[in-house]
This record gives sequence, C-alpha cells and structure tokens, in this order.
Amino acid sequence: MSLVINHNLMAMNAARNLNQSYSQLSVSTRRLSSGLRVGTAADDAAGLAIRELMRADISSLQQGVRNANDAISLIQTADGALQVVDEKLIRMKELALQAATGTYNSDQRLIIDSEYQAMASEISRIAAATDFNGIYLLNGNLSGDPSTHNGNGLDSTGPLKIHFGTGNDSAEDYYYIAIAGASASALGLGHASASKGGAVVGTTAANAGKAISTQALAQASLAAINQAIISKDKIRANLGSMQNRLENTITNLSIQAENLQAAESRISDVDVAAEMTEFTRQQILTQAAVAMLAQANSLPQMALQLISG
Repeated sequence: MSLVINHNLMAMNAARNLNQSYSQLSVSTRRLSSGLRVGTAADDAAGLAIRELMRADISSLQQGVRNANDAISLIQTADGALQVVDEKLIRMKELALQAATGTYNSDQRLIIDSEYQAMASEISRIAAATDFNGIYLLNGNLSGDPSTHNGNGLDSTGPLKIHFGTGNDSAEDYYYIAIAGASASALGLGHASASKGGAVVGTTAANAGKAISTQALAQASLAAINQAIISKDKIRANLGSMQNRLENTITNLSIQAENLQAAESRISDVDVAAEMTEFTRQQILTQAAVAMLAQANSLPQMALQLISG
C-alpha cells in the first residue's frame, strides 16, 4: 500500500473496526446491565413478539389467580352466613318439637311461635344483608341456570361469572357460581298467613313450617324444617365443591404462569456467562482498535517527514 496524504485508508479501516467493536460492546453492556438478551426488536424481532404475547398471558394468569381468590372469599362469606342460618334452623326445629308436645296450652304455644317467627325473620334478614363487595349472595339474585346470566348491563344478573382464563372460551376460561336464595320464605318457613283467634288461616299442610301456634302445625312443621335444613345443606355443599374447584383452578393457573415465565425467560433473559465472554472479547477488540487507530493516524506524519527531507 502506498504512503499517501489525502486518504489515510488504514485510519479509516481502524475507525470502522473501532465503531463496530464499540457498538457490540455497548450491546453487551446493555444486556449485562438489564439482564435481557432481547431488549429491542433489533435484537430478535420474532423472539420479542413471542415474549410480549407470553408476558400478556402471564399477567392475565396472575390476575386470574386473584379473581379466583376473590371468588373463594365470596364463597366463604356466603358459607359463613349459612352457618348462622343453620343455627337458627336448629333452634326452629327445637321450638317446633317443643310446641308439638301436648303439655303446653295455646297461650304458651303462641309464645313459642313468637320466637319461631323471630328466628324466621332473622334468617330472612341474614339472607337479605349478606353481601360481598356490594353483591348480595343469599337473596336469590345469583340463583338460576348459567344460561340466565346477563352481563350486558352495568350490573350483571343471574349466576356469578368467575373469569380466570386468558381468553373467552366457556370450556376453559370461566365458569359460574349459582347460589340459591336462603331466606325463610325460600326455605318454606315462618311468616304465617293472617290469624283469626290464634288460628292460622288455611290447611295444616299448606302452612307446615310457617307457624307452630297449634300442636298440629308444630308437628307438620318438623318435616318442613327438615326439608329446609336439607335445602340449606345443598347450598353449602355446592359452595364447598365450588371452593374446592377454585382452589384446584388456582393451582393450575399458578403452574401455567410458572411454565410460561420459564419459557419467557429462555427467550428474553441473557446468559451472563456467554455475554460476559462476548463483552471481554469486544472490550479487547475496542482497545486494540483504539491503539491501531492512533498508529494509523500517525502515518501522514511519516509522509511529511519524507517531504521535508
């Protein structure tokens, strides 16, 4: 190569190599400092697209776990209220059995019936007042078939829809919680029809469970109370099975999120050992390019010495 003044080709070549090495050194520094192999689309466009979809699914699954946990809290609230209802039903059966015996007169049975009606009113109050985050659980609003759910309005109606999946597929992304009404009237107890002279209007069979003011009504109410207890137990059993299902769903979602996180890590996280090796290589190349550029920049001075003699 000729010794020239106008174009220092060695310096240009050294400067180009320096820019390349410095650029790669900058990439390695960014990767090591961020911990990410894919920091921009330029690093791996396809990998970035896959990673972002995975990140969206991971966040959705984590929110799904929180949704399922909220549903469990809702179920536990309803079950706690039904546990209190259970105590009231047991007391009502105790009162019915007390009124069914022949050792009490009519006045005493009316006194017993007044407590019976108070228990029924308390059951209705519990059913009307039990709520979770403003959603009333035992007043019958959440009863019915899942097909009756309507979420088009600001307030959805029908069974409660618990959404936990990343899509909107009924087979895998959500299911419904239906809770039957647990008021005294829904259970067929208390709040007897109008009385005349202490007697309940209507047949004994029609008023079974509604009052225990007569011996016949008290005896007929025993079966009605048993049926009410069975109805209440069915609600609690359904809630218990749904809670178990939600707990299994949470376990499954957590495993899914963990596996997706591992897959996302393999795509985007940097291999520190390999990247540190590359960093050291580029650092040495950069230092060498700087040294050679300094040497190449001195070549025109050699030509000047020849000219000056």
